[in-house]
Amino acid sequence: MRIAVDAMGGDNGSKPIIEAIKQFKKDYPDVEPVAFGKKEELEELSSICRIVDAPDVVPMEAGALEVIRMKNSSMCKAISTMKEEGFDAVVSAGSTGGFLSAATLILKTIPGVKRSALVTAFPTKIKGKKVVVLDVGANNENSAEELVQFAHMGKAYHQALFKLDNPKTYLLSNGAEAHKGSPLVKETYALLNNHFPGFMGNMEARDVLNGEADILVADGFSGNVLLKGMEGIAKMMSSMIKANFKKNLWTKLGYLHVRKGFKNMSETMDYKSTGGAMLLGINGVVIKAHGNSDAYSFKNALRVAKEMVDDQVINKIRESLSHE
Repeated sequence: MRIAVDAMGGDNGSKPIIEAIKQFKKDYPDVEPVAFGKKEELEELSSICRIVDAPDVVPMEAGALEVIRMKNSSMCKAISTMKEEGFDAVVSAGSTGGFLSAATLILKTIPGVKRSALVTAFPTKIKGKKVVVLDVGANNENSAEELVQFAHMGKAYHQALFKLDNPKTYLLSNGAEAHKGSPLVKETYALLNNHFPGFMGNMEARDVLNGEADILVADGFSGNVLLKGMEGIAKMMSSMIKANFKKNLWTKLGYLHVRKGFKNMSETMDYKSTGGAMLLGINGVVIKAHGNSDAYSFKNALRVAKEMVDDQVINKIRESLSHE
């Protein structure tokens, strides 16, 4: 198995990605990561994996056309080499828009796929239980037929990642009742309710993390708002809790009694354990790691890429869509 790694795209530069590749190689010695980036910066990987010199770095605000023109960038070379040499996966922490658009243009979509979708697994209040949410930002507008395809692709992804035969699928809405939602949600509800096994109905945003749902389907705009809203709340709550425990000696002593509980909560809500999001619907495993990935987070993005290849998620999506 070969995984193309854009080693230059993240907010924190190449250092955490170099460390992630080292750790990943120890865990999975049979997998061959190939690092794309400035050769002089990646020299310490020379005894571990192949290095492809790609001196240019795609800026975070770059779009698809800019990425395609930057043929010597680590991102463009990683994607194009994946296609040319038949790599199994590509991973990048670089510009989301540029990476997703360039991957779509170069690798193309699976035949029959109307729109690709960005999917990630959210933590829930149940430790070890995650909910797969898609689309979380690959599209700004979607049709009901596209959301039905997202449900099929999400099911294949969930089964590959979590080995659950019959995941429960919900539709993001502003109310749990069947008649609630925008015209798009109502139309999608009717299609899923009639033709999709495992569809359980609508779900409000406040219930997404309660552990009931296995898959949550949303249009890309709503899914991205949900994602960023939850990230903001998590940061705010973490900051408020820390500030309150640091108030005085008594609050610090109180923390000693509850720190085990907070550690468990932190582990349950740790987004870094997933590592990144996958672009579903593309001919190949395409993983978008967090822009601010540290070594642990990026290593997990590489692990997700490996698992998606191992479980043949691309073939499962093809099979799922052929039965629509």
